[in-house]
Amino acid sequence: MLDPIPEAAAWAIVLLPLGSFAVIALASLLSVSGLPFWRPRWSGYLTVAAIAAAFVLALWALDSAVQSEGHAVGFPPHEWVAVGPLRVDIGFRLDGLAALMLVVVTGVSLAVQVYSQGYMAGDPGYSRYFAFMSLFTGSMLGLVAASNLLQLFVFWELVGLCSYLLIGFWFQRDAARRAATKAFLVTRLGDLGLLSAILLIWWQTGELDIAAIQEAALAGVVGTSVIAFFAGGVFAGAAGKSAQFPLHVWLPDAMEGPTPVSALIHAATMVAAGVYLVARLFPVFALSEEAITTVAVIGAVTALASALVGLVMTDIKRVLAYSTISQLGYMMAGLGVFGFAVAIFHLFTHAFFKALLFLGAGSVNHATGTFDMRRMGGLARHMPITFLTTAVAGLALVGIFPLAGYWSKDEILAVAWEERPVVFWALLAGVFVTALYVGRMLFLTFGGSYRGGETQGHGSHGGQPHESPWVMLLPMLALAGLSVGAGFVNLQHGLEHLLAGSLPAGTEELAAEPHFRMGIAVASVAVGVAGLALAWLLYGLRLFSPEAVRRALWPLATLLERRYFLDDLYEGLIVRRLFLRGIAFGLQMWDRVVVDGAVNGLGTLTRYGGGVLRLAQAGQAQVYGAAIAVGVVVATVVILLV
Repeated sequence: MLDPIPEAAAWAIVLLPLGSFAVIALASLLSVSGLPFWRPRWSGYLTVAAIAAAFVLALWALDSAVQSEGHAVGFPPHEWVAVGPLRVDIGFRLDGLAALMLVVVTGVSLAVQVYSQGYMAGDPGYSRYFAFMSLFTGSMLGLVAASNLLQLFVFWELVGLCSYLLIGFWFQRDAARRAATKAFLVTRLGDLGLLSAILLIWWQTGELDIAAIQEAALAGVVGTSVIAFFAGGVFAGAAGKSAQFPLHVWLPDAMEGPTPVSALIHAATMVAAGVYLVARLFPVFALSEEAITTVAVIGAVTALASALVGLVMTDIKRVLAYSTISQLGYMMAGLGVFGFAVAIFHLFTHAFFKALLFLGAGSVNHATGTFDMRRMGGLARHMPITFLTTAVAGLALVGIFPLAGYWSKDEILAVAWEERPVVFWALLAGVFVTALYVGRMLFLTFGGSYRGGETQGHGSHGGQPHESPWVMLLPMLALAGLSVGAGFVNLQHGLEHLLAGSLPAGTEELAAEPHFRMGIAVASVAVGVAGLALAWLLYGLRLFSPEAVRRALWPLATLLERRYFLDDLYEGLIVRRLFLRGIAFGLQMWDRVVVDGAVNGLGTLTRYGGGVLRLAQAGQAQVYGAAIAVGVVVATVVILLV
């Protein structure tokens, strides 16, 4: 065991990536200004070095949390804001939950940054890319370490800003600009709920410190209705960030950003933030039956509904996007059935195999120049390492024994069976659909023969596709190892003990994990194998025509292809009819009442003022003489008095 991590080293976990961003941004600006001492490739090196150092420190922080049995390490807060009665401290909260998340964020980000050295090579925005990725990573780390809600909200908004900048990284493309704007606006809707919840709890308790808020809620200082409204607002913010139904519509379009950005967003940063927020305030949620039920229902609906849409997507990144939405639904449903530790366990394992799946998709694009699975096929022969690592990640996602996803997903199913059987059946159906779209993706991409023409990818030179460079493959191999072995870390319920310490005294039982149920474990694997077998029959052997199946089920297929018409609803009804017409009506009233009123009012004032002054211009000399005499007298009196 190491000595406990000092506060300065803990803060360095957050500050190293933020410092990397500042150095790259400043050096790039100076280079543009005519001081050509900075080389773009140095941006990548600096980012990797900063995040690697942060990863090492995060491991030290995790060791310290293990030594303290998950309880918060005693770092004193520092005064940040003091305005009248408002006093807000800034602090670093290091407990079992935060330490685990720090390792996940830095570890996955490190793999992504190394991979990006190859994927983004030659891009004109190379330095800008690594600057934004450093800021993105640092912002997520700051969010995780925040000790109070205001501090958390600042980093929460920084994470949203970074996602906007990175989704719209290739801003020359209209689709990228629209996707970035969509993500920014949709997540802001949820953020309004979170901000309202923060203001409500401060008004009721005078506290913003997370630990103090939990203690006040548990002590009964806050009424049940206030707790319900507070939890609802927090969940609104979490639903926006973690793409929960119906605020999930931004995430599939976020695929317009570079693929490594998608890997980081989907695995360890933005979408994980919402799950982390609910977990951080889980004791408060557990006090409200309405709030916890809402989390369970929304999570289950999201898990199944999004998995179904993944069945009809032809863009491999969009398949993975709906997969992420579905898996986030599993995590939220796990929290909603009082599975605090198992939900975080699934967040932990999911980070590795989902990052690997996106890096695999990027490797395929690097070789073929497309994300359209209809123009792929036969890539297992041309890209064996990409195929094997992607297959491992896909099987882990399905939950095939003994891969990482099996252990965490099985525990969510077990606790759902104990607490809410309806949620269990929805999640079990989601396992089958997940296996079906994963099998479809693997067979369309890597099976059969190559269906594309000459390749036009990042690393292609025409002709047949070929394997990616080692700088891209090494992070994929590392993540493949974690996709196999990460589930074993909880064999002795190690995470349960670690995470229990992050809960307030007296609520440690909320971290209890369910007893192992052989029947559920066997059923889960069997359902997953059945889904893979059906995918093999449809897309591997082609014993049945997928096109014929689509024609037979055309109403359902159309519903899924149009993504439940939610985008049409939001765009047509809310944006165009309500929002834009509301703006148009407001501008019309502003023009009529304010602009026209000011112009017409000025004319009226001038006319009446002229009428008053005209009375003084009578045209009679004796009147003018009397006025002059009166003025002289008044002026003389004033002078004498003064």
